[in-house]
Amino acid sequence: MASTARIMLLRRVSPDQKQLRVTWNNNQHKFCIVRYNTSSSHSAVGTSSPLSTAAAISQPPQQQQQQAEEIKTIKSASASKAYADLAKARLSALVVSTTACGFLAAGGPFSPTLLSACVVGTALCSSSAAAWNQIFEVDRDKRMKRTQTRPLVIASLTTRQAQTAATLWGVGGVSLLYVGTDPTTALLGASNIALYSGLYTWMKPRSIYNTWVGAVVGAIPPVMGWSAATGGSLMDMEALLLGSTLYLWQMPHFFALSYMYREDYARGGFAMVPVLEENGDRTAQLITRYAAYLSTIPFVATLSGVTSSMFALEGIALNAYALHAAHKFSRDRTNANARKIFLTSLWYLPCFMMLFLLHSKVWDEEEDELTEKDAVREWISSRVHSIREAGRQVCIHEKAIIHNSNDKHMDEEANKQACPVTVGTQKAQVLKRRATEAAAVAVATASDAASRSATPETQSN
Repeated sequence: MASTARIMLLRRVSPDQKQLRVTWNNNQHKFCIVRYNTSSSHSAVGTSSPLSTAAAISQPPQQQQQQAEEIKTIKSASASKAYADLAKARLSALVVSTTACGFLAAGGPFSPTLLSACVVGTALCSSSAAAWNQIFEVDRDKRMKRTQTRPLVIASLTTRQAQTAATLWGVGGVSLLYVGTDPTTALLGASNIALYSGLYTWMKPRSIYNTWVGAVVGAIPPVMGWSAATGGSLMDMEALLLGSTLYLWQMPHFFALSYMYREDYARGGFAMVPVLEENGDRTAQLITRYAAYLSTIPFVATLSGVTSSMFALEGIALNAYALHAAHKFSRDRTNANARKIFLTSLWYLPCFMMLFLLHSKVWDEEEDELTEKDAVREWISSRVHSIREAGRQVCIHEKAIIHNSNDKHMDEEANKQACPVTVGTQKAQVLKRRATEAAAVAVATASDAASRSATPETQSN
């Protein structure tokens, strides 16, 4: 019925005590004015007329003008929402946050112009990719419940409008990245548009490996942030760690989502792992496997010297819950347990990123080691060190070590390094330094011996 498809957008009372409601009719795809008798004690079924005949309703000119302005505002808000949905605004916001994390991880110097060009350009590229994806999948989206309100499905935007927006966003985003950052970052942005709207979209109804391709798309934004901050560098350890984190994180996140909506994906004709199996065995295995892979990142970051050892320690607590949720789903494959994994992934990623930035050793570099003074970096560094100091005050390890220490005159710097996790790293550094010194002594001794042996020969000549 048409009445069940109407969404009330505006309510006013006319001079004849008839209630006027501006509604959107999904069946007719247009705004209508519905008249209701307000004197009735029960809800009456109103008569509707399209906005083109709104002037036929008896109203004072001033009230008609006010209503026209309100309708114009409603249409504008509806169009804005349609374009936001076309761009998948929430997904683009996540992309921007990971890009900003990659930019901050470089540790400065921070240029507001460079950062703005990076995040805005990346957001435009993400919006373009999302729009092209919906253009190509509109027929499949019509079959799925979770996508039946997308703008192209309900015709709040035409295909031509969507294509125009997707083109402008894509060209604008890549151009902004090229002019405002560097060619490498711009190339990554253009590649992500092509990968998401091209290969990934094409593979979704054809191969289960579309998920692995889509994960590559999600892994690129933090690398773009790092690339923009470092002038196009891609192979630094920080960039590899951030990209790997996003790649691995997407697997439990999306496999849980596709399991929850496996029937919907089946209606859309998409080749997702949960759709093509009956009992969810492989889905559970993949979620657990990639959750385990993800739990190794904090240790790799610590061993490679990118972060302090506290990141590995805190990563144990963070990943323990994620692994617990994965094992719970493996034992009992229900939508409720899959939803727990999905919800866990939503808070896991920002927590991981914040801890990575907090324990990054880039903030421990001396200011004179940088190319120029940076007030923004100084402010961030001071905040990071204050948070670290607050954490040390409640560290059980430090309190135990300091309390039991025979040396009651440990200086402040020694107290800061008292945590056993840090002590283990310090011992490794001491051993490395001693090995380096021993090697230097050995080289010097060998060189001295060689020079002495050569002296008699010189004299004899």
